[in-house]
Amino acid sequence: MCIRDSPQGWDHLTRFLRGKGFTDKEILLSGLAQEGRRGPIDRFRGRLMWPIRDIGGEVVGFGARKLYEADNGPKYLNTPDTAIYRKSQVLYGIDLAKKDIAKSSRAVVVEGYTDVMACHLAGVTTAIATCGTAFGGDHIKILRRLLMDNGSARVIFTFDGDAAGQKAALRAFEDDQKFAAETYIAIAPDGMDPCDLRLAKGDEAVADLVEPRTPLFEFALRQIVARYDLDTPAGRAAALDEAAPIVARIKNSGAQHEVAVQLAGMLGILDTQFVVKRVAQLARWARDRGGKGPAPDRHQASQQYASAQPSAAPRGPALNLRNPVYATERELLKLALQRPELVSPAFDAYGADEFTAPPYAAVRLAIQDAGGAELGVADPQDYLVKVREAAPDDAVRAMVTELAVEAIMLRRAVDEPYAGAQLVTVRRRAVERRIRDITGQLTRLGTQGDPAQLAAVQNELWVLQQYDQTLREHGAAAL
Repeated sequence: MCIRDSPQGWDHLTRFLRGKGFTDKEILLSGLAQEGRRGPIDRFRGRLMWPIRDIGGEVVGFGARKLYEADNGPKYLNTPDTAIYRKSQVLYGIDLAKKDIAKSSRAVVVEGYTDVMACHLAGVTTAIATCGTAFGGDHIKILRRLLMDNGSARVIFTFDGDAAGQKAALRAFEDDQKFAAETYIAIAPDGMDPCDLRLAKGDEAVADLVEPRTPLFEFALRQIVARYDLDTPAGRAAALDEAAPIVARIKNSGAQHEVAVQLAGMLGILDTQFVVKRVAQLARWARDRGGKGPAPDRHQASQQYASAQPSAAPRGPALNLRNPVYATERELLKLALQRPELVSPAFDAYGADEFTAPPYAAVRLAIQDAGGAELGVADPQDYLVKVREAAPDDAVRAMVTELAVEAIMLRRAVDEPYAGAQLVTVRRRAVERRIRDITGQLTRLGTQGDPAQLAAVQNELWVLQQYDQTLREHGAAAL
C-alpha cells in the first residue's frame, strides 16, 4: 500500500510518459491526464497518491487526495473508468487481503483508503474498501469467490455514524441477500472511522470495532422504525408495512421468526403472532416465486392472507350471532364501515387475527387494503366504494354491503364511549387468547427448557397481563 505525493507541475507525468513513447491519446485514455487548453495535463498533480490494484496485484488505477488549498478539485479524486479499470468492479486492498479473507471466511468493508491502511496496521488484514462508489453487486461477486458461498462466513461493514454513513449501510443491505455469508455492521460509538479511531485509541480499538455485533438487517430495521411515530397506531402500522419485507428476506427460517418477534417489540405491537404471520406470508411469496417479479401489493397480500385461513370467505352456515364473540366483532366492523370517525385511528391498528370469525377477518383486511378507517373519516363517500373494491371476491363484497347497511345494535346512543367499548372488548379477547397460548407454551417448556427462551416467554406473558389489566382499568384510553 505504498503512497506518494505527485509533483505540482501541470505536465510532469505527461512529459515523462511521452518520453517513454506513449501518445497523447493513450495517456488520456489511461486516465492519468485530462484535456487542457493547450493539450493534456496531469490529472493528479500535487496530490497524495494510492495505487489501486486488482485482485491479481496489477495496478489498474489511482486514488488521490488533495494536499494544497490552491487545488480547487474535490478532496478525493479517482481514476475514471478505463479499459482496465471499472470502479464498480475493484476493491482497494483486495490484493493483500484475499488470502486472509479466504482463510478466515471473513471480510471487513471500510469506507476509505486510509481506513484500509489503519485496519491492516492494526492487524485486521481482511479489510478492503470501494473506490469512490457504493458497495454493490460486482463487489459482492468478488467477495463471494473468496468466501466460497460459505454460510458461516461473515462480512462486516464499517460506516461513519453520520447520516451519510447510515445511508451507505442501508444501500449495502439492499444487496445483503446476494451473500451466503452473514452480514454485520460496526459503527464506533463516537462515530469515528477506523483511521481516526486508530490514531485516537490505538490498534486494539480498531480490532474491537470490527468484531461482529449488530446484524445488518437489525440495523436496517432500527433505522426504518426510527422514522415513524410509534406512539400512534397509524405510525406503528406504517413502520410494520415497511419493515416486514426486510425480515421476510432473512434466509434462516428460525432466525426470521425470532427477528419478527423482535420487530413486534421494536414497534410496540403486543400481538406478536400478527407480525410473525405477516412476515411468514411475505417469505412464502418470495419462495413461491423465486424472488422474481413485482412484490405483491396490499390487495394481493389480503387475498393470500384470506385464502390461507380456513373458510376465509363467508360461505356455509350463517354465523351464530348469539355467540357474544362474533356479535361484538360484527358490531365493531359495522361501526368501522358506518361510523369510522368513532373508531379511528385505533381500529386501523387491529390485526385481522383479532377477528375470530373468518368472514369478519376478510372484511377487516378489505378495510385495511382500502386505506383503513381513517380514509372513511377523510372521504366518507369514496370509502365504502374502495372497501368493496378491495374485497377479494363476491362473498366478501356481499358481507361488506351487509355490514354497511345493517342497523347498529342500539342499547344506548352510538357515540365514542359505545364504540370504545367494542374496541376494548375485541382487543381484550385477543389479548386473552394470546395469554392462553403463552401459558400453554410455558407448560410445554416446563422447567427443562432453555433459560433464555423461558425468560423471553415469561416476559411476554407479563407484558400481556399488564396490558390486559390496563385495558380493564382504563378502557379505550389504553388502546
